This record gives sequence, C-alpha cells and structure tokens, in this order.
Amino acid sequence: MTKTLVFTDMDGTLLDHHTYSFEAAKPALTALEAKDIPVIPTTSKTFAELQPLRERIGLDGPFIIENGAAIFIPHGFFKQKPSGTVWIDGYWCKAFISNKNYWIKLLEKIGSEFEGKYKQFSKMSNAEIQECTGLDERSASLAAKRQFGEPVLWLGSDDEKQRFLKVVKDRGAFPLEGGRFIHISGNCDKGQALKWLASEYQKQHTTKVNTIALGDGKNDVAMLEAAHVPIRILSPVNPPPAVKKEEVYTSTLAGPEGWNEMLTQLLSL
Repeated sequence: MTKTLVFTDMDGTLLDHHTYSFEAAKPALTALEAKDIPVIPTTSKTFAELQPLRERIGLDGPFIIENGAAIFIPHGFFKQKPSGTVWIDGYWCKAFISNKNYWIKLLEKIGSEFEGKYKQFSKMSNAEIQECTGLDERSASLAAKRQFGEPVLWLGSDDEKQRFLKVVKDRGAFPLEGGRFIHISGNCDKGQALKWLASEYQKQHTTKVNTIALGDGKNDVAMLEAAHVPIRILSPVNPPPAVKKEEVYTSTLAGPEGWNEMLTQLLSL
C-alpha cells in the first residue's frame, strides 16, 4: 500500500496572494481529510505565524517552517520519536540549520558594504513589516518571531543584488529569493525537508510514500523537484518557476482555486 503526503506552500498557493483566503481550496481539503491524506504546510512562515493558520484551516499534522529550516511533528503522528529530533513546544522538532542570530551576525559583518541597499526583517518595526507584506498588525508581529533565517527586503539595483548574493554565499550562507524577500540562512530548503519527512514516514510505517508538492515561487523549486508529483500553481504576480523534472503539472487557475483544481483532478477527489 502507498501512502500519499501532500506538501504545500502557503502564500499564493493554498492562500490567495492578495486576500490570504483559502476558501476556494475547501472542497479538496475536506476530501483529503476524508481520505486520511496529510496536508503538510511547507512555508517561509514562522512557527508563530503558522499556528493560527493551521487552526483556521483545520490542519493538525506536521509542518515545515522558514523555507525548510525545521520540521515540527505533533506528538502521536509517529509511533516513535523521529530520529534526530528534540521536543519543543509540544512538537518533535528536526532543525536543519543554525538559529537566526548566526545569520544576523553574518549580515552585520557586511553591512557597511551595502549601506542602504536592504532592510533587515529583524530591524523593521511592526508597521514596516505590515507595509511590505500586507499583513495585519497581529500577523506582522507573529512574522517577526523568526527562529532560524533572517529575511532582507532588497532596495538596491539588480546588479547590486547579484553582488550581495555572491558576498553572503562566500561567507557560507545559502540565500533564497522568495516572493518579497531574500532569505539569508543555511543549507536548507523545502525539498530537503520534504525528503526527510517522507523517509521518516516510510521508515516508521513500513509503507511506500508518494509525495505531491504544490508551490508558486522560486523558493518552492527544491520542494517541487524533490516530490514525486510536482504541481506549479499559477501566480497572479510571478511567472511559473522553472522546475527540472520530466513531468510537471501547472494549474490553469491561480492560488487556492488552482490548488483545488489540481488535487481534485490528480487524486480523483
């Protein structure tokens, strides 16, 4: 028997890019729950941000935060403690990189080279976070509670950005461009986290695992390439990300409408 796991990006994929609504995906979410197929949020969001969202959507399984920096697995999802995890806030946590202070210090060392060219997330006020993300006050304060990487809002030219990316890479960072921010963190990505969780599931349940991934941006590419079934969700603002896989599905509808469309078709929900 094969077990299907669905890994999904949040903003612009399961959640509408402009309104953050998941209403259009409800039929597929309900059908997946009835079939006991876990939906695993795989996002650039923080642990704090994801909690109210998971509750609102009705998801109670594992989740991957901060672009694959860590996986949180609720007690009872596996029979045994997953390998390499520690118990944090009621979850088994598998971390793949150093915490955010490490990356903040790295940025401090190169700050004078790129004066005024970017804004660090940890140095933004709540109002500034709201302004550049469109989040409300409460959501913005949750977004600020990062545990691992440090996002920067780029303000300079594209040429300067390429130089900045090279400098942080030379210092050991693995920068990742998301929809709005460049995430400065370690060698982690959504794909690595997907593979780890699928492998742990296979080990603990002694069953074959089929992975489906849905995403709409550059920071979803590793996840899409790691999955057995990659699904690109049409974005109202960005072109579909380039995915190096022989078979890649692309929705005709955007955001949660596309999410619902593709999973309903592919899994005959």
